[in-house]
Amino acid sequence: MDGAASPKAELSSIATALDDLSKRVTGIAERSEGTDLDWLTTDLYEAERALGQARRRLARVGERLRTSPVRD
Repeated sequence: MDGAASPKAELSSIATALDDLSKRVTGIAERSEGTDLDWLTTDLYEAERALGQARRRLARVGERLRTSPVRD
């Protein structure tokens, strides 16, 4: 590595941020359920699913980095 931050550490930090964002989005979606903002609830749950997909993708990248011959 060139002295930059470890990609593993940075990816872990991003994953943590995605988890936090997902919880926040879900909270807003739950509060909007049963209101006249059904479209908002639907869109927020879709965004939450996308954040979950991003988190899983980062987990796969992290696993590949752990098993990669390149070390940081």
